[in-house]
Amino acid sequence: MNWTSLLQAFRYGDKIARNLNETQHRSIFEQDYDRIIFATPFRRLQDKTQVIPLPEHDFVHNRLTHSIEVSSVGRTLGKMVGQAILEKYPELNAQVTPHDFGAIVAAASLAHDIGNPPFGHSGESAIGEYFLNGAGKHYREQLNDAQWNDLIRFEGNANGFRILTNASNMATGGIRLSYPTLAAFTKYPKESLPTYPKLRASEKKYGYFQTEKQLYAEIASALGLAKADEAFIHYRRHPLSFLVEAADDICYHIIDFEDGLRLRWIDFELAEELLMPIAGNSFYEESYLRLKHQDEKASYLRAVAINSLIKEVVTIFLTHEEAMLAGTFDQSLLDFSVHKPLINQIKKISLQKVYKAREVIEIEAAGFEVIGGLLDMFLGAMNQICERGSIQESYRSNKIAELLPDHLKTPEPLLMENTYARIIAVCEFVASLTDRHAISLFRKMKGIELPR
Repeated sequence: MNWTSLLQAFRYGDKIARNLNETQHRSIFEQDYDRIIFATPFRRLQDKTQVIPLPEHDFVHNRLTHSIEVSSVGRTLGKMVGQAILEKYPELNAQVTPHDFGAIVAAASLAHDIGNPPFGHSGESAIGEYFLNGAGKHYREQLNDAQWNDLIRFEGNANGFRILTNASNMATGGIRLSYPTLAAFTKYPKESLPTYPKLRASEKKYGYFQTEKQLYAEIASALGLAKADEAFIHYRRHPLSFLVEAADDICYHIIDFEDGLRLRWIDFELAEELLMPIAGNSFYEESYLRLKHQDEKASYLRAVAINSLIKEVVTIFLTHEEAMLAGTFDQSLLDFSVHKPLINQIKKISLQKVYKAREVIEIEAAGFEVIGGLLDMFLGAMNQICERGSIQESYRSNKIAELLPDHLKTPEPLLMENTYARIIAVCEFVASLTDRHAISLFRKMKGIELPR
């Protein structure tokens, strides 16, 4: 792979790459960022769980604040790496600037959680459980192995790629992001099958459903991504996806830990013990001692630790950049951090004190009932519409179908004829709901609560 091809500014439907500065004030990649900011699925992240479900405290992160922070870290990583790349390959200066690298990583980072269902990562498990062991298991005989694995291992990353590229969001090509941004977004450029031993970072999960795999193949071909498996739509990562992954890793390791501190679920002395060494030269004791309140000190420690990790990640990326282009490097950048033992301790404490807190587990457990119940009701209504050609036989299903978005109320021929496409469309709709909307809709549809 080479940077000249990897940074070509194609959009969906383009035959040739665009001029990066086709508008006077914004590059193509900066437009990507703005398109995501104003997209409805992105705004819904304000009421989706990061770790603490339905938080009552304004300082606890949700998916929206987390995504904005990841994007901020990603932009810095991209610009610093871009500066070094342009110094190494001066011929690229005629094509891009360091700001373009930063804009790609920032946009992809901003969208990295856009496909996540309600109730955090347990939402993904809830959708998978509905098909594997719940009422949805009877669909197995109607689907091939790859389609079935998309459902029982439902993946927020694949759903995010679908949202960003689904034509139901705009006239064509979804939000119509540039191909480099879409490729940087796709941390797992493979189908749900086959599964591999979890040795490569890019093969731990999958990045697109069967409905979008050919689109990713077009993107990969346009950018010159290397093939990883000739028998499947499976590619090597775009190098900038390693920075998107690192930005996410830095933020959720450090900031989820900070949330635990602010909620007093984690001892502050332990935080100082773990975060001060990570901060290293970024830590100034004189500035720290002037802070009077614990929350201010927690914010300071978080900021200097993230700053230190950003600098280290840039060095790690540049060390392995040529191996990335060759397709032989495939590990998380933080795996090479000198602070890896401390980061592992932070992850372990966050798992015990935050992710397994009773308040978190109670909401996640309830999420299985809510998501499973909504899938069952909406899929039942959709199937009656598509398989019988009319909803009139069931007044109940008719009312349920009226709650679906417009493009599902009057399904296109593909949904009428293809069970898998229909199921994925309903899963996308349920996954799009915010935590509170999902709970409210479930309660109303079950008759537990009536609309006011």
